Amino acid sequence: MKKETSMLDLFQTLFHNFNARAFKDATLAFKKHLDGGGKMLVAMGGAMSSAQIGITLAPMIKENKIHAISCTGANLEESVFRLVAHKSYKDYPDYRYFTKEDDEKILNRGERRVTDTSIPEEEAFRVVEPIILKRWKDAEAKGERYFPHEYFYQILLSDELKDKYEGNPEHCWLLEAAKKNLPIVVPGWEDSTLGNIFAGYCKAGEVSPKVMKTGVEYMMYLYDKYNELSLGHSPTGEPKAGPGLGFYQIGGGISGDFPICVVPSIKYDLKKEVRPWGYFCQISDSTTSYGSYSGATPNEKITWDKLTKHTPMFVIESDATIVVPLMFEAILDRYTLASV
Repeated sequence: MKKETSMLDLFQTLFHNFNARAFKDATLAFKKHLDGGGKMLVAMGGAMSSAQIGITLAPMIKENKIHAISCTGANLEESVFRLVAHKSYKDYPDYRYFTKEDDEKILNRGERRVTDTSIPEEEAFRVVEPIILKRWKDAEAKGERYFPHEYFYQILLSDELKDKYEGNPEHCWLLEAAKKNLPIVVPGWEDSTLGNIFAGYCKAGEVSPKVMKTGVEYMMYLYDKYNELSLGHSPTGEPKAGPGLGFYQIGGGISGDFPICVVPSIKYDLKKEVRPWGYFCQISDSTTSYGSYSGATPNEKITWDKLTKHTPMFVIESDATIVVPLMFEAILDRYTLASV
């Protein structure tokens, strides 16, 4: 006789020890944090947008289970690239056996390989470039300035790209974020294709760098957004108790380093009271090692006043392209599985 079981039930049935246990415990704690009224920030490094994380991240945003995002400039733009050029992406399952000549052929075809897939230059970069360039120039003409993600929000909400969609818009996490005006920070945005393109136009004198708000302004913006999300408010407008804002880190690098600093910065630089992070989980395959921030254990962050001894902390040493979609599906509880 078969019965139905949820993804979360499956985790509790199968995952008992070692890395699997960390996977299960982190998922249950994530759900508990949300169920208790907490909010969640996702810090996203790597090439998760090219890996189609939007299939599960977009529904998480839509269902109000993600409340803020910190991501690299590459993840920001590649969510849109997947939307407009999905059919033109190519897969390379045999990439491990490529020669230098094989990759040179990919270059000459106008493709930019990311492990086993490639971003098509003409269908992705060159489709978005003239549209966003017009936004930059319009902002300059009007004396306006915006964050990198706000220019994307303007484009996605204006339907300028709608007739160019090749991917499923329900799988574009940035489109879903735009609909909700989700707080986003993009530290080091210049380290991205469109960031490089913007710098080139600035150097050529075609647009002013002043139209782009900076990383320092992103931190100032995050001060306010962190306080809003970590405190919450009662119906009367007063701050209320609750689990606060959680921190869910995919990979390492600046997308994680930048936002987690907001707590000690508010405390020591602004000299204001601040609520600590209410949850911490990092999914990374970075080996724990001397001097490695991405490989540091979470309790090291206690010494920097980023986390406390009371913060639920988890490290899942695994491939985020496998772990994250499974965790998100368990939390979304969209599917049931048949079991014996």
